[in-house]
Amino acid sequence: MGRGRGRGLTGDDLFAEDRLRNRTRNAPLAARMRPRTLDEVLGQSQLLDADAAFRNMAQSGSPVSMILWGPPGSGKTTLARLVAKESNARFEQLSATSAGVKDVRAVLAMAQQRIDDGSGRTVLFLDEIHRFNKSQQDALLPGVEDGTVTLIGATTENPFFEVNSPLVSRSTVFRTEALQAADIATLLRRATDDAMRGLVDVVVDDEAIDVLATRSGGDARLALNALEVAAAIVAGRGSSTVTVAEAEEALQSRIVRYDRAGDRHYDVISAFIKSMRGSDPDAAAYWLRTMIEAGEDPKFIARRMVILASEDIGLADSRALGVAVDAFRAVEVIGIPEAEFALTHAALYLATAPKSNSVKDTIGKSAEMVERTAGAEVPNHLRSASFEGERAFGYGVGYVYPHDHPDAVVAQQYLPDEAADALLYNPTQRGDEAEVADRLLAIDEALGKKGRGSP
Repeated sequence: MGRGRGRGLTGDDLFAEDRLRNRTRNAPLAARMRPRTLDEVLGQSQLLDADAAFRNMAQSGSPVSMILWGPPGSGKTTLARLVAKESNARFEQLSATSAGVKDVRAVLAMAQQRIDDGSGRTVLFLDEIHRFNKSQQDALLPGVEDGTVTLIGATTENPFFEVNSPLVSRSTVFRTEALQAADIATLLRRATDDAMRGLVDVVVDDEAIDVLATRSGGDARLALNALEVAAAIVAGRGSSTVTVAEAEEALQSRIVRYDRAGDRHYDVISAFIKSMRGSDPDAAAYWLRTMIEAGEDPKFIARRMVILASEDIGLADSRALGVAVDAFRAVEVIGIPEAEFALTHAALYLATAPKSNSVKDTIGKSAEMVERTAGAEVPNHLRSASFEGERAFGYGVGYVYPHDHPDAVVAQQYLPDEAADALLYNPTQRGDEAEVADRLLAIDEALGKKGRGSP
C-alpha cells in the first residue's frame, strides 16, 4: 500500500500477530510487553475505571472517533489497538510523519469496501496527528463524518490548537497522563517475570527498578527500552544481574520530559512563574532546574522573570526589577552554564520578595480610563509653551512649579478634565509599598484627591 501504511489487522489477528512476534523475540521489549487487555493497562484510571466513559465506549463494541492526547509513552497506541480489539475491527495504522493524503484515501477506500462486503468496521489509528497539515487533516473529514472509519488520532500536542476545529468537533478528546513511578515499576517487574514476552536469564535488582522507574519521566516505553539496554550491557559483560550502575548507564542521564515546542514547555514555565508569585523558592528552583536541564532558552526564562518583577512584585520591592534585569544581562554576557547562578539568584530573590500586583492593576485601570476618555485634551497649564506665541493661547499659563513649594507637592490638576477624579494606583501594605502607601496619603491630601485606599 502507501509508504505510511501499517498492516491491516482485525482485533483477533492483531493479537495473534503479537503472539507470533513474541515467540520470535525479535521485537523490542516495549513492543513485546504491550498490554493485551484493558485490565493490563497501568495508570490512566480516568479512562479505565469501571464507570469511565472511555472504558464503557471501548467495551461497547461501537467506538467513536477520538483523539488521544498525552505525553510520550503514556499508552496511546496501546489504547487504540485495544479499542480495535474490543470492537473486532480491522486496525489500520498510519504515522503523520510519513503518510500523506494518498495513504489516507487508500485506507478510506479499503474501509468502504469492507463495509460494502459486510466484513466489519475499520479503526484508523493516526499517530502524531498534529503533524498533518490542514489539507491533510481535511482529507480525513469525509470518512470520519460518514462513519467509513473510526479515527483514533494520537498527539502529544494540545489538539485544540494543533488539530483542525472541524476534526476536533467530530471527535471525542481523551487525555492520557504520564505514568506514575509505581506503575512503571510494576511494568518493569512484569518484564522480568514474564517468561514468554519478557527478559530471560536476567535478574534486576529492586534498586535498579526504582532508578529506571523514577528517572524515565513517566514514559513507559523509555523505561522498558532502558531496561533492555541494561540487560544487554550485563550480558555483554558475562553477568546476569542488572544493578543500579547498569540502570544509570542505560539511562545515561536523568530524563527530563520536556518539549520546547509543546505543551510541556508552557506548563513548566507556568509552574515556574506561579511558584515565584506564590513565594515558594523551593518550587521555583525545581522548575528552573527542569528548564535548564531540558535545554530551554535561558533568555526566555530571564525575560519571564523581568516581567514578573514588575507584574507581581512592583513597588513592594523595586529592587526586584533590577535583580531580574541583571540576571538577563548575565545570560547575555556569560551564557549557560555560568549564568545558572544568576538565574537561580534572581529566582530565589523574586520568590522571597514581598508581592504586589499594583503595577498590573494600574495598567488595566489606566487602559480602561484612556479608552473611556479618548480624545481628552491636555489641560492648558500642562501644555508645552516653548514659544512665546503659545502663551497667548493659554499654553503653560497657571502652571505651578512643585519645587518652589514645601515637600515639592502642590494642589494642581494633572489629569484631563474628563478623568480629573480618577484613582488608578492603589498601593498594597506589603513590603516597601507600605511606605509608598503612607506617603501617597499625604500627597493625595495636598493634591485634593479623595477616596484612595489599599485594595
